[in-house]
Amino acid sequence: MTSTRTGRWVRLDGTTNTRDLGDLPTTDGGRTVSGRILRSDNLQTLSDDDVRRLVGEIGLREVIDLRTTAEILLEGRGPLRDVPEVTHRHFTLLPERGHHTDVFAVEEDEPLDLPEAWGESLLPRQTATHDQDEPPAVRSYLGYLADRGDAVVDALRALAEPGDGASVVHCAAGKDRTGVVVALALAVAGVAHEEIVRDYAMTADVIEALVAKLAASPTYAEDMERRDVASHTPRADTMDRLLTVLDERFGGPVGWLDAHGFGPDDRARLRARLRD
Repeated sequence: MTSTRTGRWVRLDGTTNTRDLGDLPTTDGGRTVSGRILRSDNLQTLSDDDVRRLVGEIGLREVIDLRTTAEILLEGRGPLRDVPEVTHRHFTLLPERGHHTDVFAVEEDEPLDLPEAWGESLLPRQTATHDQDEPPAVRSYLGYLADRGDAVVDALRALAEPGDGASVVHCAAGKDRTGVVVALALAVAGVAHEEIVRDYAMTADVIEALVAKLAASPTYAEDMERRDVASHTPRADTMDRLLTVLDERFGGPVGWLDAHGFGPDDRARLRARLRD
C-alpha cells in the first residue's frame, strides 16, 4: 500500500512506483509543475483503464525507457506500444554486449537473438576502480554516470524536448536507473539536495509490493529472490552520498552535466519542462 503522505503518487492498476515530479519546492521559492514528467517502474502490466488515464487524462505522449535491450525483448510489448500518440525512446544505462539497434524498431521483425551470457548484463552492478570504497548502490549509480554518461545525457535531452504532453521515465523498478536520471533532472530544475533525496527515498514506501511485482516476472524473478526485501530498499543516504560525490568532483549535478555536454541551452529547456 502506498503512503498517504503525498498526493504525488499516480495510482495505477499495473504499476507500483509511479509518481509525478510536480509540486516539489525549489531553492528560489518556487515549485515544480505537475503533469509534465512522471517517474515509474515497468509499464508492461498496465490495464486498459491505466492507459486511458495516462494518455487521456494526464496527457502522456512520451516514454523514456532506461532498461536494457534484453529486458525489453524478454518482457515484450507493453500496452502503450499500441498507442500511436505515445513515442517510445530507449536509453540503456547499463553496458550491453553485442550489436544493438533501435530496439523498438526491430522488435517486430527480428527473432529473440540475445548475445551469449546476456543475463550478466541484465541487472549488473558495474563499479569504477576508484569507487571501490563507496557503498554498493552508490558504486552502481556512479557506474551509470561513468559508463553510460552519454545515455544519461540523451535521456535528459529527450525529457527536455518541448511539448504539450507529459513524459514518463522508467526502468524495471523505477528506483535505481530512474532515480539517477530523475535526480539530475530535479537538480537542473532547482530542487534542493534534501528534496531530491526525499523523492528518491519515497520508493521505500512501496518496496514490498514492488519486489512482489518484479518477482512475478520470469525476467526479474531470480534477481528478486537472490536478495531480501531490505537489500532492495532504497535508502536516503545512498542518494545523499551520490549527490555529495557529484558536489566534490564536479561542483554538483549541474557541473557533471556541463562536463558531459549538457550545456546551458539544454538545461534551460529541461528547466522549462519542470517549471512555469
